[in-house]
Amino acid sequence: MPLTEPHDDHLRQEDPVDAARETGGGAPDELGGPEVTAAEADASAPEAEAPGADAPGAEASAPEPEPVLPEPVRQRIVALTAAVLPGLPADEVPVPLRRVAKFAPNRRARLGAPAIAAQLTGDPLFRQRITARVLADTGDLGAAVLEGTAPAAADPVEVAALAYLARPRGWRDLIEASGAAVRAEADSAVVAELVREAEQRATRAEHDRAVARVEAEKLRDELARVREELGQLREESRQLHRSLRETQARERKATELLATERGRAARATADADAELRRVRARLAEAEAAAGVARASAKEARSVDDARLWLLLETIGQAAVGLRRELALDPVDKLPADFVADAFADQSGTTAAGTATRARDTDDPARLDQLLALPRAHLVVDGYNVTKRGFGEMSLEQQRKRLITGLGGIAAQTGDEVTVVFDGAERMHGLPPSPRGVRVLFSRKGETADELIRRLVRAEPSGRPVVVVSSDREVADGVRRHGAYPLGADSLLRRLARS
Repeated sequence: MPLTEPHDDHLRQEDPVDAARETGGGAPDELGGPEVTAAEADASAPEAEAPGADAPGAEASAPEPEPVLPEPVRQRIVALTAAVLPGLPADEVPVPLRRVAKFAPNRRARLGAPAIAAQLTGDPLFRQRITARVLADTGDLGAAVLEGTAPAAADPVEVAALAYLARPRGWRDLIEASGAAVRAEADSAVVAELVREAEQRATRAEHDRAVARVEAEKLRDELARVREELGQLREESRQLHRSLRETQARERKATELLATERGRAARATADADAELRRVRARLAEAEAAAGVARASAKEARSVDDARLWLLLETIGQAAVGLRRELALDPVDKLPADFVADAFADQSGTTAAGTATRARDTDDPARLDQLLALPRAHLVVDGYNVTKRGFGEMSLEQQRKRLITGLGGIAAQTGDEVTVVFDGAERMHGLPPSPRGVRVLFSRKGETADELIRRLVRAEPSGRPVVVVSSDREVADGVRRHGAYPLGADSLLRRLARS
């Protein structure tokens, strides 16, 4: 359709530039407020003249106030204006809206709504320019609104927004009709919501009635069951009454028997008291005899202690003489050192006296007691202890931590300490062992368990050997050769305490 200027009942059509120049009054902040500019007052004068206005002394009627727009209509007017605002030439855009025209489309209508509404209300020329572009985009609907008619299928909000911008004859009626349609639509929505809620309540009520019927059936079944149980309880009550009467009769008989037995017990008590007095007399005699025996035993023990001291003194002097006679030099190698070099496996030859060295105990506190024995030898199953105590570390860190802790034990107790690990062919660049700690690795084809058993068999009979391993097979094997097997937890707690 041609981009013609729409009719505005508040603007003189013959001189739009003069009308724009005359708009100097204040504008309201939003759509729907009264317009009080001089241009609007002048523009409304031709239509407001009553018949006979040409007569001398006739005065122009005051401009009608802006109608109160429904909120959907006001929002639609702002959205239409914001959509076509960037298409206006820069000199036709009012100064307050030039910054708004640069906004993004989704922000223009939201953030510039107050400024757009104020310009539409206070600047008729700007409204006409916007209206021309909006009507050009709306096609047949815009043409129908310019003619003052509203198609029946058209959106009332859209019709009211176009009528407010174009302002054809009867535009206020179109806006009022749109408001009535919007209110009717809102009322219809409220009625529909009420109907939906009523239907939901009816559905819930029907569901509640069904549930109530089911509950009633359950209660009736429960009542029948309770009645049946009540009949059973009544029958049981009658049986209990009969049993009670029989029990009372037996109780009377038992009371009579109890009285008879009490008489007998009184006579037995008197006899027992007499016997007790006789026993106490014999006990006193026995205690006197025991005192004499204790004195004799004390004298005999003193004699035995003197004999034992003399025997130990004799043995000590004999040991000194034997050492002087044999002229033995101090040894620089121990039996475990020979096993580390080369040792023939003699599993079939076990000394008869080695069994006396074994102790069947799992008490972790035994480790301190065993290490306090003279010349004790502590043998540790290395990876069995480290993987149980600090398995989250690497193998190198496990070995280093265990060997360092065993060095502290060797320094504190002065005992011989040997720790055995699997896999000598995989070890390179090992750190030096602490003083008193021997570190052994099993050879190819041999496990650490077999090396531990060879170490135990190499020790002389009578020397205390302590093997720390949680492997049951290792513990059983060294126990048969007279060693003291202990679990890995005992050593871990001992290391934590150091």
